[in-house]
Amino acid sequence: MRTEPEPVVVELGEDGRRGVLRAETLLVLALSLGASGVSALISFIGSLTKPGGLKDQAATLNGSYAPGRPWLDLAWQLFGIGTALVPVLLVAHLLTREGVPGLRVLGFDRTRPVWDLGRGALVAAGIGSAGLVFYLGARATGFNLTVVPEALPDVWWKFPVLVLSAVQNSVVEEVIVLAYLLRRLDRLGWSPMAALLASSVLRGSYHLYQGIGGFIGNVVMGVVFVLAYRRWGRVGPLVVAHALLDIVAFGGYALLAGKVGWLPTP
Repeated sequence: MRTEPEPVVVELGEDGRRGVLRAETLLVLALSLGASGVSALISFIGSLTKPGGLKDQAATLNGSYAPGRPWLDLAWQLFGIGTALVPVLLVAHLLTREGVPGLRVLGFDRTRPVWDLGRGALVAAGIGSAGLVFYLGARATGFNLTVVPEALPDVWWKFPVLVLSAVQNSVVEEVIVLAYLLRRLDRLGWSPMAALLASSVLRGSYHLYQGIGGFIGNVVMGVVFVLAYRRWGRVGPLVVAHALLDIVAFGGYALLAGKVGWLPTP
């Protein structure tokens, strides 16, 4: 009777465990927002080398994938939103294999909904008003492209898709670049200040396609979010805050673009 060989178990030392965590973190980022940072840098270089100033160019956040074909467009929109969330599921899987309760250890659950919503709304109100003023100033001085939050056709699914897009953005960014990255950098022995800078600069990097203003504004937002996360120990309120910021930006632009003089349009 044939017997299967016993599996070989290799015990990793501390350096080995750090190497595994380092590789894991780099792979997660390469599959998600780290890759977006490289893409944004290439886009920014293209904008800088294009004739004309930055403010004369536009960066569209939510555009049509199939103009004139609304059902096909909707399918592509939902596909894009769904696949963008896969790295978050990967993070949940990796944390579960680590022996902790997945995303709950990051404070992303439904145990404190009222608390999360209240804190998130307060953060969104503070950052949203300051962010709008900063964007208008950065664009006026030529440091930013004209940001077009949405350019979807006027169909029945327009606003539901914009809300889903906002929620997807907030979940991906705050779970990966804020909570997961800080947890991993802490375990790798980074100082709190170094981890804060890494998370904030990464957040700014994948917004660089909007221009220098987009980079600086999101670095500052990253610092605020890291400090809030360290204090509260929950990423839930920051997911709420980010979602509210994007919902207002996407929906507000859809309702006001071309109707008020202070809102820049291409």
